[in-house]
This record gives sequence, structure tokens and C-alpha cells, in this order.
Amino acid sequence: MKTKILILCTGNSCRSQIAEGFLKSFDDSLEVSSAGTAPATMVNPFAIQVMNEAEIDISRNTPQNVDLFLNDSFDYVITVCNNAKETCPLFSGKVSNRLHMGFEDPAEATGSEEEILDAFRSVRDKIKKDFYSFYIKEVKRKL
Repeated sequence: MKTKILILCTGNSCRSQIAEGFLKSFDDSLEVSSAGTAPATMVNPFAIQVMNEAEIDISRNTPQNVDLFLNDSFDYVITVCNNAKETCPLFSGKVSNRLHMGFEDPAEATGSEEEILDAFRSVRDKIKKDFYSFYIKEVKRKL
């Protein structure tokens, strides 16, 4: 049986998309989705660019509303921003584990394009490190 994971953020345009991309790259047998409590209209172009640098293509992803998943069951529901943690809805489906792994919002970065990209790269690298650790400690040991 596949491990089913939902990653929640507010806009589902940066952090949750990056985390989804990394989890899928760690293990293609995982069933990973991401969603937002107030989804944006598109994935942030800087998120797409920094994930391309990591050789992971998220350019075809689209932000989704968490409401689409409320009746589903998950092994893990993981919030990656404080707002999503505070406004995380109740799921009528079974959720075995709820976790919070907070990351700064790179979409709030200001400055030159290179400074903004550096902020996205920094958050991307933290997400990769923390989600790989989660994968090894939580998911892989249960397989």
C-alpha cells in the first residue's frame, strides 16, 4: 500500500510545490499531493526555476484548493507555513499523522532578481534537507 502524503501551504505556489517535488523525487512509489488554503492562480516562476536547477520539473503543476482533499485519507498531512497550520481544515477522511514543518516564504523576498532567487534557493535547500530527513525517519522505516 502506498504512503499517501498531503502538503499544505497558503497559496500552494512555492513551499508546498517544492516539497511535493522533492518527495516525489526521493521515492516515486509515494502518493504525494499539495494544496493551499487560499491557492494562487499559478506556481511561482522562481519556484519553478530553482527546482529546475535541482533537476525537478514542477512547471506543469497547478495550485489546488485543500477542499478537494477533505474527504480523502492520508498517512501524513504536513503544513509548511504557519498560516496553513493555523487554518488547517478538518478532514473527514482518516489522517494518521499531522506534522508542521515551517519555512520562510520566499515569495516575500525583495531586492534584485538574483537576491530573490537566492532566497528561493535557500528555502529550497532547507525544504530538501528537512523533507529528506522526514522521508528517512518516518516514511522509509515504515516501508
